[in-house]
Amino acid sequence: MEKYYLNIDDIQGRKYIRIYTHIKNLIIEGEIKEHEKLPPIRKLSEYIGVNNTTIVKVYELLEKEGYVYKIVGSGTFASEIKKYRAKDKKKNKNIIQFDNGNPSNEMFPVEDFKKAVNLALSKNEGAIFEYDEGLGNEGLRDRISKYLIKNGINAAKDDLQIISGAQQGIDIVCKGIINYSDIVFVEEPTYNGSIEVFKSRGAKIISIPMLDDGIDIGILKLKLDKIKPKLMYVMPNFQNPTGISYSSYKKKKLLELAEEYDFYILEDDFISDFKFDSEDNRPLKSYDENNRVIYIKSFSKIFMPGLRIGVIDIPPELMKNILWAKYSSDISTPGLIQSSLLCYMEEFDWDKHIEKMDKIYDEKYRVAKECIKKFFKGRIRVRNCSGGINFFCELPRGCKSREFTDFIYKKGVSVLPGTYFYDNVIDDRFFRINVARESVENIEKGIEIIGRSVEEFLKNNGENEAIMDNRLFY
Repeated sequence: MEKYYLNIDDIQGRKYIRIYTHIKNLIIEGEIKEHEKLPPIRKLSEYIGVNNTTIVKVYELLEKEGYVYKIVGSGTFASEIKKYRAKDKKKNKNIIQFDNGNPSNEMFPVEDFKKAVNLALSKNEGAIFEYDEGLGNEGLRDRISKYLIKNGINAAKDDLQIISGAQQGIDIVCKGIINYSDIVFVEEPTYNGSIEVFKSRGAKIISIPMLDDGIDIGILKLKLDKIKPKLMYVMPNFQNPTGISYSSYKKKKLLELAEEYDFYILEDDFISDFKFDSEDNRPLKSYDENNRVIYIKSFSKIFMPGLRIGVIDIPPELMKNILWAKYSSDISTPGLIQSSLLCYMEEFDWDKHIEKMDKIYDEKYRVAKECIKKFFKGRIRVRNCSGGINFFCELPRGCKSREFTDFIYKKGVSVLPGTYFYDNVIDDRFFRINVARESVENIEKGIEIIGRSVEEFLKNNGENEAIMDNRLFY
């Protein structure tokens, strides 16, 4: 308890802010370990010398900022601090990175894009550096509109807003339509960045489990009969982190429910451009006849993630609010980036680039899938998926993904703990493998290391008997 001590007599101003800052720093510096339980509210309030309400406010603020998480009936626990772990990984270039979702550098058309930048500068000169306060570059919106039409989305250029990446897209949608205490439904598990945005707006998050063919429609219907959401956030194709794709039936059913219960769907599309093994890789928006879907298309996985560019297809009645939210965020996406992407799409055979990316991702996916089948052999369970770049893995019950990720990191492989993808962490035995960054050779090597090391991990964690008789394996 000593590390929690603060001299109340030295505190000026709001006490809960000073206590919050003190505990936050303890978490960041590692004095409070990841997933370590914090003291109960009453015990800490007595120890520091403040009332219970002050500590309640401290814990609520820590949770809102992502430094702690709560488990009902168990208490408050320190969250994982991602930036320090990322910093540690940079020190070792020999680590096989399955935790990083960015494409590998050799996939980028760097030389052609240099030419596209120069071409954009020569065409636009100084005007390229002016603010664009509207929907974005008209030519780029027109070019993206044509690309979306090929993928089944009939979006006119004036329906589209250029954005600075999918994360900003989620943020400005929330700024535009979500108010404090509004209900937002999300898939479980789901993309952590969306959870953080919804929490920052004070939304109440309700998670709906994912099945192998998409979200659990039965549970969703039960929730809808009791609670009306303002928004539902989904990734219908090759979902992050599971790789699951919705069946055609579930895509259509989700739209029916949105119309029946009067809510909007925020579709995050990062890689539905490619088919893999999917029977239906059409975006949900392509089925949308009633303008229930706010569609975000990111280019981070199919072009260059560092450009931070994407597009939103916005229902007409929401256009004004979301446009204002975009303007208040950064006024506009940089004109140089917009014009350069337009020049690349027009002058350097965009369709050929997409075909190249399709082949690269398809090979990585198939190699990873085959290696998982070969080396995991049921010792690690993997969610069924029909393509994409993510594989969501499950350790036997009683294991903790944080311990496993630290263990496998020492073996030379970095994976992402499943705790990143849940609003409320109840069962910490999942981890994600992402194959976007690594070469085919490293994908084979890394998955083999994981598969051959799992028995050692379980043995060291007291699970050797379970391996022999298989009692704890699903």
